[in-house]
Parts: sequence; structure tokens; C-alpha cells
Amino acid sequence: MSQPPVAQVGARTWSWIVLLGLIGQVAWAVENMYLNVFVHETITDNPQVLALLVSTSAVAATVATLLVGAASDRRGRRREFIAIGYVLWGITTAGFGLISPQSAGELGSAQNAVAIAVVSIVLLDCVMSFLGSGANDAAFQAWVTDNTVPANRAKVDGVIQAMPLLAMLLVFGALDPLTQDGAWGAFFAVVGGVTAVVGAASWWGLRGAEAVPRPSGSYLSSVLHGLRPSTVRGNPWLYYTLAAWAVLGVSFQVFLPYLIIYVEKYLGIEGYALVLACVLIGASVLSILGGRLLAAHGVLRALPIVVVGYVTGLLAMFVARAQPVVILAGIAAIGGFLVAVAGLSATVRNLTPADRVGQVQGLRMIAAVLVPSVIGPFIGAAVISGADETYVDLGVTKQVPTPWIFIAAAVVALLVVLPLRALQRAGVKQQQETAA
Repeated sequence: MSQPPVAQVGARTWSWIVLLGLIGQVAWAVENMYLNVFVHETITDNPQVLALLVSTSAVAATVATLLVGAASDRRGRRREFIAIGYVLWGITTAGFGLISPQSAGELGSAQNAVAIAVVSIVLLDCVMSFLGSGANDAAFQAWVTDNTVPANRAKVDGVIQAMPLLAMLLVFGALDPLTQDGAWGAFFAVVGGVTAVVGAASWWGLRGAEAVPRPSGSYLSSVLHGLRPSTVRGNPWLYYTLAAWAVLGVSFQVFLPYLIIYVEKYLGIEGYALVLACVLIGASVLSILGGRLLAAHGVLRALPIVVVGYVTGLLAMFVARAQPVVILAGIAAIGGFLVAVAGLSATVRNLTPADRVGQVQGLRMIAAVLVPSVIGPFIGAAVISGADETYVDLGVTKQVPTPWIFIAAAVVALLVVLPLRALQRAGVKQQQETAA
């Protein structure tokens, strides 16, 4: 039997945290950043199709995390779910490059080729999201919890929260030329192949705490356990933390979907790629350093200060116009958000029952992805519509995001004081220190 995790995370554990975390986020970056572009350029420019992709994949990912997380708890192991899941995740990602109206036309009439291609891409995206979330958001995140302790989780989560930004930089810098050349098959094949290879390697290389306590009851009861009112009443600190995470996630999604359009079209900064790169690098560094500070000074003591930093960054974005100021404000806003989420993620891990680690990943997905994705962008869209600012693109008048999306995001972020105060009143800080 493997040894239980200790306060110091070993080099081997760190290497797998970084490798599986980074490659998983590379695959997600492709799905989040480039799949819509691929569909727009090769299949259809219908915005309803793009909206359908986003919504159905979010639901598939959430369902997968609930189901696979509970299954890994009952199995008592995570490695098989990670390794097999990453391999299948890679295969389905590579499969996107095989879909086009031309290939779909071989399955039906030419008139129905686009419709067949749309249905195929939506179904494949759901399958890919299910496999990816099962492997990454459920099994891998549960494995991280199994192999860390309260003393080191804020540091680890600081690194994990930086992975999506680093993955975006990696994909944009190394693989974007393939998309510019229209080599979509090669693009998806490279990402899918790397994901599958890492998954196969993890079958032999992944080590750590694997013998986890198994929950009692049926599999269905394990899946639904975290959604029951009785479970919420019995674990109020955990759900307060998830509520705080959801509030900050909604705030982030108020402006994030419109950020590049705002920088390019409203501020008129043509070199938005440089701005994006500087902000992503700076925010990643801030996230890693912030995780260390949280670990040193205590999450709940530092979290209100971090939220103030995040809100300050949003207010700075509201007034920033010059490129250097926009970069600094962007680093403060996005970096502050990542540090806050790192603290909340570590707190969720600390409050997770030992026999429900996988199942709690589904609750994390609901709080971190599903709720923010459903609510946040619509708040931002309402603010943009209300401001009614426009620009002309090739003779077509289009709405443009305005600085008020950052004020709206700041207002939403301030609501986090409610669950944070509930956490402090509940004495969760003392409970964590006692557990440590």
C-alpha cells in the first residue's frame, strides 16, 4: 500500500501534477478557444450552433464529473480513470479534424451535409467533454486531493490555477500557425496525440495514495449524495465555500468572453496578442506566488484581501486606456481571481470527506463551471446591450463591449462577502488548523 501524503509534495508527485494538469488544460484550451473557430470557418457561421456547442459541452462535462467522480470513489482508485480517460480524450480530440461538410456529404445528400456535420460535431464535442471531464476534472482532481494535505494544498492549487493560462500561451504560440494555414486535421491530431500519450504514460508512471476510503450505499446514492439537502445541512462549510467559488466565477464570466473584443475594438489596441500574452504570463506568476502566500498565512485570513485586489483590478480596467496600464490592470484582475480561486479550491479539498473525494469534484464543477457559464456571460451581454456602443466592421454596425462590464463584474464579486462571512462565523478556519 502506498504511503499517505505528507506536508512536503515530492518531486514525482509535482511532476505528474504539472504534466497531467498542463496537458489537460491544453486539450481544454483547444476545445474552448479553437473549436468554435473551426466550426465557424469550416462548417457554419450560425451563432446558434456555437451557443449549442458551449451549452451542451458544459452539461456533458458536469454530468461526467458527477458520474466518474462517484465511480472512482467506489472503485477506491483513480489511476485507471485518469489513464484510460486521457487516452480516449486524446482520440476524440483528434477526431474533430475528420468532420467537415465534405466528409458528412458521404453519409447523406449534399443538401444535408452541413446539418450532418453540425450534429456530428455537437455529439463528438459532448463525448469529448464527457471523457475529458471524467479524466481531468473528476479523477485527476480527486487524485490531487488524495495526495495533498491542508498544509500544502494552497500552494498546489496556486500552480494548478495557472495551468489554463499557460496552456493558452502554449497552444497560441506553438499551434496557432496550423490553424492559420487551415491545417485543422494536423492541429487536432497533435493535441489529441499528446493527450493520449500522456494518458498512456500515466498508467505506468502515476503513483501516490491510491487506496482511498470507499463510500457506503449504492452507486446512484453516491452520485446524488452531494445534491441532497441533508448533505448540505450536514456540511455547511463546504457548501459556503462552493457558493463563494460560484459567485467569483460568475463575476469572472461577466467580462471574460468579451475581453479580447473590448481590448481590440473599444480600446483600439491592435496588438491585443501582446497584451494577452503579458496578462496571461503575469497572472500565472501571480497565481503561483499567491498560492505560496496563502499557504504561509492561511487561506481564510488572506482571502478577503485577495478579493479586494481582484475588485481593484476590475476598477482599474474600467479606467485604463493606455496599453501598459491595461496590462497591469489585467494582471491584477485575472491574477487576483486566480489566487482567490486557488484559496477556495484548497479549502474545498480540506473540507472534502475522505470517502467522497471524487463525488465532490462534481460539486466543484457545478460551482466553478456550470453556474458561472450559464449566468455570467448573460449579465455581460445585458450590460453591453444597455450601453449600446457600436463600431463599424466592413460596413456592418456591430455592438462593442464597454468598460461597464468591469463595474458589473466588480458588483457581482462583492457578493462573495456573504458566503465568506458565513465561513468565518462557522469557524472553519479553526477546524482546518485542527485537522492539519
